[in-house]
Amino acid sequence: MRDALVAAAFQLFLERGFEQTTVDDIVALAGVGRRSFFRYFPSKEDVVFPDHERCLADMTEFLDSGSDDEDPILRVCDAARLVLRMYAENPTFSVQRYRLTKQVPGLRHYELSVVWRYERTLAAYLRERFADRPDGDLRAEVVSAAVVAAHNNALRSWLRSGGQGDATAGVDEALEYVRRAWTCEGAPSGGPQEAEDVVVVITKRRTPMWRVVRDIESTLGND
Repeated sequence: MRDALVAAAFQLFLERGFEQTTVDDIVALAGVGRRSFFRYFPSKEDVVFPDHERCLADMTEFLDSGSDDEDPILRVCDAARLVLRMYAENPTFSVQRYRLTKQVPGLRHYELSVVWRYERTLAAYLRERFADRPDGDLRAEVVSAAVVAAHNNALRSWLRSGGQGDATAGVDEALEYVRRAWTCEGAPSGGPQEAEDVVVVITKRRTPMWRVVRDIESTLGND
């Protein structure tokens, strides 16, 4: 019945438009009563996103099942892939929803609230894993936002293409960019920095600066 309601709703949304379609129209086409509709969906907006609650639950369970010795950055990247899997299960539906959401501001706001809940779920996990760091809360917030942004950038690129191509490859590349940037402590995403030389100079207080500089250059030139 739930799938029938979703199918009926999208048929009407595509034919008439979201705003012009009522809950009564949906249940009439699906052949069920209004009570049945609200048993599954609190509102008409919820029927557009019927799978996000399940995906949020799966993401929470996945994060909770991780081990303490596992890289938390890698774990949240893998958790984000659960969202991609949900979209990729039904590319036609996902593309239709994407196009519909772009046309209806109310749905766009609803989608943003869903994305925010994904980000909060990732941030809550990271706060626990980074609890022993002085910058733990900040790092959790920034990393979770980066993971969601990278995932959504690749996902929307795939949706804009009409669901063509390899969505997984695009998301993997985007998430790997985030993982590299945050797994290497103190290093940019291009890789670890080379160690810098440290030179200690011992000289008399009244030694002219030009002689100090000369001695340093001489020492470095002999290495």
